[in-house]
Amino acid sequence: MFKNRFLYILLFISALSFSQIGGRHTYQFLNLVTSPRQAALGGKIITLYDYDVNQGLFNPATINAEMDNHLSANYGSYFGEVTYGTAAYAYTYDRHVQTFHAGVNYVNYGTFEGRDEAGLLTGDFTGSEIALSFGYAYNIPWTDIYVGANAKLISSTLESYNSFGGAIDIGAIYIDEDNDINIALAIRNVGMQFTTYAGQQESLPLEIIAGISQEVENVPVRWHITLENLQQWNIAFSNPNRAEQGIDGEVQEEKVSFLNNALRHVILGAELFRGKSFNLRVGYNFRRGEELRIEEQRNFSGISVGLGLRFNKLRFDYSYSRYTLAANTSLFGLTVNLQ
Repeated sequence: MFKNRFLYILLFISALSFSQIGGRHTYQFLNLVTSPRQAALGGKIITLYDYDVNQGLFNPATINAEMDNHLSANYGSYFGEVTYGTAAYAYTYDRHVQTFHAGVNYVNYGTFEGRDEAGLLTGDFTGSEIALSFGYAYNIPWTDIYVGANAKLISSTLESYNSFGGAIDIGAIYIDEDNDINIALAIRNVGMQFTTYAGQQESLPLEIIAGISQEVENVPVRWHITLENLQQWNIAFSNPNRAEQGIDGEVQEEKVSFLNNALRHVILGAELFRGKSFNLRVGYNFRRGEELRIEEQRNFSGISVGLGLRFNKLRFDYSYSRYTLAANTSLFGLTVNLQ
């Protein structure tokens, strides 16, 4: 009984940033943002097509020769003792074979006190998950369309339970150089568990994401619009704290409108001075902002900001994401050009 409760607790912790979408699948850590740049732009950005080697972890179609011999490492403290990070590396073999990409995602849930049904201590334990990926992208001949795929091996350890699985990500991006517009689509985490925690097969957090971005003419700004969780239309839920009591004493649940639910699929982001030695980023995640806001109090949930600094062959990135008054996250990243 205790072990079952523990599993539910850990799965809930790993899915905190996904609200009602989270908790339904295993390996939820696969949908955590992969870099400070992505986090600062609101999360889940799939239309970045440049030097950023981290982007290949989220949309493999963006793997390109500009990432050649770039190595990145990113680290952040999540909620409580939870920490997570990513690393990525790309290598261009030649002009014909093009670029290969490798990456890793991990999350450590910290140390927990183990207790039995009577509340007696049984010893401390930990939980962690990791995914190794290998990706490749290909330009469809005589077009401006690029397609790519990542293959991922996943390992999860939660107390004495272990699970091993595999998944693939499939992505595509269209690059209109004349108008500086990128349009992308990614289908992530198509896979299964090879071994289960306790004999029960669980599904992976499949997600379909679409996005568009454009460089503004005569202004050093690139804007991004991302549509997340397209595999499921209704992602809203009624918040009990927003229920109203009628004259007859009957409690009326919050009614989520069509427009409100539609906006929860939307993420907005903008990057100023992209590709320069110093740039600024800002984003807004509508679902996070709506689901984590506090009634009658402004707490700026859903907003994220960040910056990037380049020193010769080193790039430093930082992001700050606002969740609630008590829970915010910072991500730090370093990218090295090894050429």
